[in-house]
Amino acid sequence: MKYRAVIQKVDDWWIGWLIDIPGVNAQEKTYKKLIDSLKIGAEDMLALEPEINADAYLKFIDIDIHLPKKYFQNMF
Repeated sequence: MKYRAVIQKVDDWWIGWLIDIPGVNAQEKTYKKLIDSLKIGAEDMLALEPEINADAYLKFIDIDIHLPKKYFQNMF
């Protein structure tokens, strides 16, 4: 799966967070370490068992999204 990440270099730090998974964010000294930390955070967050009412059930759904080209500007 792919998730959207906001990434920014601030002074000597790389910071980022996943738009699609609230609560997943990281700060690292290198870009590679930041990406690795975001992946680990996403895995940890998605591994959590959600609380579900007894009369409800969990369902996975597929969603196809086509993003505007502006989202792919300034990628490296």
